[in-house]
Amino acid sequence: MACLLLSNPSLSSPFLAKKLSISANSKSPSTVRVLSFRSSRCVGDSHYEGNTPTFPRINVQDPYRRLGVSIDASEKEIWSSRNFLLAQYAPHERSAESIELAFEKLLMDSFVRTKKRKINLKSMLKKQVQESPPWFKNLLGFVEVPPTVIILRRLFLFAFIAGWSIMNSAETGPAFQVAISLGACIYFLNGKKKSLAKASMIGLGLLVAGWICGSFLVPAIPAALLHPSWTLELITSLVAYVFLFLGCTFLK
Repeated sequence: MACLLLSNPSLSSPFLAKKLSISANSKSPSTVRVLSFRSSRCVGDSHYEGNTPTFPRINVQDPYRRLGVSIDASEKEIWSSRNFLLAQYAPHERSAESIELAFEKLLMDSFVRTKKRKINLKSMLKKQVQESPPWFKNLLGFVEVPPTVIILRRLFLFAFIAGWSIMNSAETGPAFQVAISLGACIYFLNGKKKSLAKASMIGLGLLVAGWICGSFLVPAIPAALLHPSWTLELITSLVAYVFLFLGCTFLK
């Protein structure tokens, strides 16, 4: 009876309530049918989502338009749009599902595009190597790429020697540091060649090549880019360190 009165405000008067109460106790079949027809749900039976906001683009097929981002949107922009929309429409179950489905689709598309770019870059490099002159292919046969850890360790070593040379440039020349860098290069090359004689020859050749290139390179560098205390000998030795590092790291 309480549910019936709530669903129909016209039955709230005491007279009608009394009349319905009498009719409910009556055994007349017609009265029972009338009561059955007028019965309705209680107010508390309404679904909770009826009062929550609905995502206006819930039925948009294009996931980019559904999330409100461009086709070239980055992953950060996609995440931001998804979080912003969920903050507003998360209580509505169908709206949240629509937003999440579009978000997952866009993340997958972004992953596929990134993977294709990497594959295309590798394919382009491989094609350039295949189309290169024979002498360049033969030159690449002497080169290898070691693990990243080895590259970083040797780069740190030669960078330390270079910094040491710069700090002591005002006192003495970099002869001692150049000797240490040459010894380190020969040591690393000996681990590859398994021959101290070959490693020494290659190391000396790299040092001479770096020193000659440095001698020709230094005059071409504008004086404004160089420190006033840096001598020709110091700058040439820095170029030689680069040659020694590249040789002992990337030569087979």
